[in-house]
Amino acid sequence: MSSFAAPEHADLPSLTLPVHDAGDFRVVQGVNEGDALGDASELLLEDDYALITPRTSLLSMTIPDHDGPLCIAEGSEVGTPGTPVFLDCVLTFMPPHGETLEAIVLVETTPDRTRIAAIYLYPLTPMRSGVQYTLVTINTENPRARLAQTASVSFTRGTQITLADGRQAPIETLTPGDRVLTRDSGPQPIRWIGQQTVRATGAFAPITIAAGALNNEAELTLSPSHRLFIYQRVDALKAGQKEVLVRARDLVGGPDVTRSEGGFVDYFQLLFDKHEIIYAEGIPAESLFVDQINSPALPEGLAPHAQRTHARELGKDALVQCAKPDNALGTLRAVKGAGPRRL
Repeated sequence: MSSFAAPEHADLPSLTLPVHDAGDFRVVQGVNEGDALGDASELLLEDDYALITPRTSLLSMTIPDHDGPLCIAEGSEVGTPGTPVFLDCVLTFMPPHGETLEAIVLVETTPDRTRIAAIYLYPLTPMRSGVQYTLVTINTENPRARLAQTASVSFTRGTQITLADGRQAPIETLTPGDRVLTRDSGPQPIRWIGQQTVRATGAFAPITIAAGALNNEAELTLSPSHRLFIYQRVDALKAGQKEVLVRARDLVGGPDVTRSEGGFVDYFQLLFDKHEIIYAEGIPAESLFVDQINSPALPEGLAPHAQRTHARELGKDALVQCAKPDNALGTLRAVKGAGPRRL
């Protein structure tokens, strides 16, 4: 079995978020009436905000291999490439009807970090125009940890994971030390298992791949950012290679791949000694990779992986995003033999 190889120039953003420009989210009632969203130092509780223009842009950022800020990536729809981006705070809003929602404020600075260049809002649940949102909490202590939860790749309860001996077991029955079959490294012991229960909305709404959509016998449900390993007999995605990793959310479209909103979902994360491709419901999918984004959500003592084993592969989803006409799954299914390789 050959290892995944990617072009040497595939240096692509590691994190892309749908954001609102601060100028599109303004105070419509309160002390700061008329003002655009600011950083935490400028905000006042009980101000009512509204989305003046319901547009979103894709903010693409590179993740540092060491402590340091995110940086605007080449190809980002907003921001100046190379400039730093800091996670400022997590805001909680209360709409007139319904449950509270959270949003993360990101601040882009000038290259010398002396002035604010732009402010972006990343809502964890989609916001609607014409609705007033009352600011009820401002949390400056854990924005990175909250973002980490949205960025962690996760399987849902009941997902069948292929073990070293070929048997399958529900993910919730696994324990650290159990040996799992990996694509590139053979049987490998699980280093750590994470579990969280979250509201299944916005950034946490799970994606379900129907049985048979990717040669899988049973449906697979996983987090939106989770990447699946796909082999194309023909380069339908125009990614420059036949083997690519595609985010689950980029496969949404039609009856075979859907997003489920509402209620709660149990998410599980599997960590190995290095980043691996494992088999979930027969579909090759990535394991958790520890980096500067998701490490705050993990227990102390779990050091980041020594090397980004699939670094270039993880960037390929950006190419897929640009190449797909409507959705990546539709393109793949149009090509005979496309989809993940069976075991």
